[in-house]
Amino acid sequence: MGKRLIPPDPAEIHEVMLRDALEERYLAYALSTIMHRALPDARDGLKPVHRRILYGMRLLRLDPGTPFKKSAKIVGDVMGSFHPHGDQSIYDALVRLAQDFSSRYPLVDGQGNFGNIDGDNPAAYRYTEARMTEVARLLLDGIDEDGVEFRANYDGQSKEPVVLPGGFPNLLANGAQGIAVGMATSIPPHNAAELCEAALHLIDKPEAKSKTLLKWVKGPDFPTGGIIVDSKESIAEAYMTGRGSFRTRAKWSQEEGARGTWVVVITEIPWLVQKSRLVEKIAELLNDKKLPLVGDVRDESAEDIRLVIEPKSRAVDPELLMESLFRLTELESRIPLNLNVLVKGRIPKVLGLAECLREWLDHLRDVLLRRSNYRKEQIEHRLEVLGGYLVAYLNIDKVIKIIRTEDEPKPALIKAFKLTEIQADAILNMRLRSL
Repeated sequence: MGKRLIPPDPAEIHEVMLRDALEERYLAYALSTIMHRALPDARDGLKPVHRRILYGMRLLRLDPGTPFKKSAKIVGDVMGSFHPHGDQSIYDALVRLAQDFSSRYPLVDGQGNFGNIDGDNPAAYRYTEARMTEVARLLLDGIDEDGVEFRANYDGQSKEPVVLPGGFPNLLANGAQGIAVGMATSIPPHNAAELCEAALHLIDKPEAKSKTLLKWVKGPDFPTGGIIVDSKESIAEAYMTGRGSFRTRAKWSQEEGARGTWVVVITEIPWLVQKSRLVEKIAELLNDKKLPLVGDVRDESAEDIRLVIEPKSRAVDPELLMESLFRLTELESRIPLNLNVLVKGRIPKVLGLAECLREWLDHLRDVLLRRSNYRKEQIEHRLEVLGGYLVAYLNIDKVIKIIRTEDEPKPALIKAFKLTEIQADAILNMRLRSL
C-alpha cells in the first residue's frame, strides 16, 4: 500500500506572485555568485575558494620546505571545513594555483602531473601532492597575530578568515578571471616588482593618478611571455578607466638553415592559448589552402616552447608570412582588462590602477595596526604576569602558607597582595618546584 498524502492545511498556503518569487530568488542567486564565487577581493586578490584552499593548507602546516601532502587530503579538508561545494571544483582551483603557465606567481607548489600548456588534464587528486609557495606564505603572514577578521564557517564549527593579510600585491600580480551574473572580471597578471615600485610612489604621494603610475607599471606581464602591440595611449586609457584590452602577439625569430633556406621559430605564445590547439588550427588552415605562404608547421617543444614554421619557398618575406598567421590564428590574441573587484569585500566596482593599489595599501595598514595592537597586548599581559611573579618571589613563604591553608586561595592572594585576577591565576598555575 502506498502512503496516503495528507493535503496541506489551507491556512499554511501562501499565494505569491510568480514574478515576485522569481525576482527575489534570482537576485539572491546573483548576489551570492558576485560576492562568494566569481569576483576577487580587492585586498588580497583572492576568490573565496582560493582563500579557503590557502587557509586549509595553512592548518595542515604545508609551509614551503615542509614535506608535500596528498592533494586529496587538502581538498577533503577544505571541503569539509570551509567550502561545501564539489570536490572537483576545489581541485581545479588548486591546480590553477600551481600551474606556472596560468599563474604568474604560483601560490601552490605541486608535485606530480598538474597539466601542461597543451591543455592536457592534470592527474586525479589521489596521485598529486602539494604545499604552499613562498608567495602564499607572504599572503598568510600575520594571520596568527589577529591581522584580519575571522567569521564562522558554514556550519559554525570553526572559523575562517574573511580576507587574508595579503603581504603581496596578488590581485594585479596574479590576475583573475571570473564570470558572475550581469558582470565579469578579467585581470591579466603583472610584474610584482613593478607593482611594488608603483605602490611605494603611492605611499609618498597618495593623490597620484593611474597615469603617473604607468611610469613603473608598463603593462601586463604574462607567465608565457608574448609581445603587446598596443599603443601607449590605449594602454594608459585601459589602466585609467579599468576597462580595455591588450593585443598580444607570439614572439618569433628567423633561423637560417643550409643553402639559403630559413624557418620561423616561435618561442613565446599568448597567455591562456593552448599550444596543441594552436598547432592543429595552423595545420587545418594549411589543408584548406588558407595560408599560401606557409609550407609546413612542426612542434619541437620540450621544456621551452619551440614552434617551427617552414615557408613555401625561400623568396617569401618572413614579416608577411607572420602577418598572415597573426590574422588567422591565435598567435595574436586579445586579452581583456576589466578591473571589476569587490571593494572592502562588499561592493563590486570597476577600479583604475591607482585605486587598486590604494585598496591594497589601505588593507596593509589595517593589518599592520591590528598586528601591532595584538603584540602590544601580548607584551602587556606578560608584564602583568611577571609583576605577579615578582610579588610571589618576594613573599614566597606567605604565598605558600596561603595556598596551603586557605580553601579558596585565589581571593585570599588577591586581597593580601593587591594582585589582579590574571596575576593570581598565573601564581596558582605555577609548578611547586618553580616556586
